[in-house]
Amino acid sequence: MSKIQIRGGNALQGEIRVQGAKNAVLPILAATILTGGQVELFRCPRLKDVEASVRILRALGCEARWEGDTLLVDTTHLTGCTVPDELMRQMRSSAIFLGAILARCGEAELSYPGGCELGPRPIDLHLAGLRELGADIRDSGGILRCTGGHLEGRRLILSIPSVGATENLMLAGCGASGVTVIENAAREPEIGDLQNFLNACGAKVSGAGSSAVTVEGGCKLHGGAYTVMPDRIVTATYLCACAAATGEIFLRETREEHLSTVTALLRRAGCTVSAESGGIRCLSRGRLSAVPPVRTAPYPGFPTDAQAVLMAALLRGRGTTVFEENIFANRYRHVDELARMGADIRVAGRVAVVSGVERLTGAPVRCTDLRGGAALCVAGLQAEGETLVDQTGHIDRGYEDIARDLGALGADMERRE
Repeated sequence: MSKIQIRGGNALQGEIRVQGAKNAVLPILAATILTGGQVELFRCPRLKDVEASVRILRALGCEARWEGDTLLVDTTHLTGCTVPDELMRQMRSSAIFLGAILARCGEAELSYPGGCELGPRPIDLHLAGLRELGADIRDSGGILRCTGGHLEGRRLILSIPSVGATENLMLAGCGASGVTVIENAAREPEIGDLQNFLNACGAKVSGAGSSAVTVEGGCKLHGGAYTVMPDRIVTATYLCACAAATGEIFLRETREEHLSTVTALLRRAGCTVSAESGGIRCLSRGRLSAVPPVRTAPYPGFPTDAQAVLMAALLRGRGTTVFEENIFANRYRHVDELARMGADIRVAGRVAVVSGVERLTGAPVRCTDLRGGAALCVAGLQAEGETLVDQTGHIDRGYEDIARDLGALGADMERRE
């Protein structure tokens, strides 16, 4: 397994292009099953989770191959409706295939998904919504056997705005008769990207970005070409890296409106962040200042995926910042690793109190999860000496090559096998 070696102290300078969004492309890959044709996905990020989705598609009899950063998928000859257990365990988002397979095949069989251990993330809402559409789902020893020969659209009300459940029910709704309305739907930009892809392939979906998504079922979908939206969490990570290391960077082909809660706090911390034609510019000079309490919440609130990287950026900030994690129970697993570098963080339940320190010292640290691993890299940029980040496979689930990108901006950072 590779490690990332970081020698802190370099200010960041320059510009890079932000990759396509992990959390957008995964449901889109599941949605290709509904097209029964050939799809070209431009700006598709080459990530471990994307490769896991490709393996699932191939296990179902589909074809997929890369041409640069374009992924060509052909689901014309889908031959199966069963996802092997070993593939389901590779990522949390594998559950999104359930709605698509059920809508196309009328049946599906898969196990419960895996992914980062961030606490309970049940798929109960997915299953309850599918049952309301008419699916018969039986759990036998952790294997879900689903049949839904005739799904019928109806009004569904989610108890919480779950991103995965919203996406799964959108996909299932495309294969149902009549109209499906998902209320209290998730509002994340990635929901909008899924809607745009489905509509580009012949579906009739509306309302993404609001709390009610409407799907008109029965439309015959077809293949096509689509460009994946930029990754707002990768954008947030690199902005936080600049904030921590100081310097001036320009991130091309990304959108500030997708992460305004993050950029607002970086401005409060002392950075100059501006949306420009074609991207975002960030200027950071000297130590940051503490910011008002950071409370994670469903979009448009502060994203849980950006909590760890912002925390890392503020480790040397003047004053104290309070973080409150309201999405996942185990999202502070990176704190102990940051403490090895000299961070002053106290955790009590869902609250973490970060008191800025004068200096951080490089140390051997271990990735605990995807975003926690990125936070260790942000911390390493501002630490004195060498930081060696181990178990970087977590990071590779969401970043094409974080060492390459930050290295291109001037960081002394390289991957070691």
